[in-house]
Amino acid sequence: MKIDELTPKPLDKVQFKLIEYKNVPKTNGCYVLTTFDNDILYIGLAVDLHNRFKQHLDNPEKTNPTADGKAIWFYYATFDPANLPKLERTWLNQFTNNHGRLPILNKVNSPLS
Repeated sequence: MKIDELTPKPLDKVQFKLIEYKNVPKTNGCYVLTTFDNDILYIGLAVDLHNRFKQHLDNPEKTNPTADGKAIWFYYATFDPANLPKLERTWLNQFTNNHGRLPILNKVNSPLS
């Protein structure tokens, strides 16, 4: 599934590399790691996108190639913290409905709340 197929679509993106760390805001949001061709590899939420970006860069599971490709882009949408789980769950449901599974780097579904 491509990033353009998510609703609502995250509009901001940076390359998933350390030099871009300073460009990621220190705010609440949901985010998506994608391949160069914008195939979704991971969907998540964060109370601090800036710190979460760095945590993922320090995680070889997120930086190494997968069977579905390598994470190149970090898309994000800043969002009301009270509704972050709902947005993450919506995106995960859209992906699961399309593929019958979670994105390759997601291990568990987002909790219902």
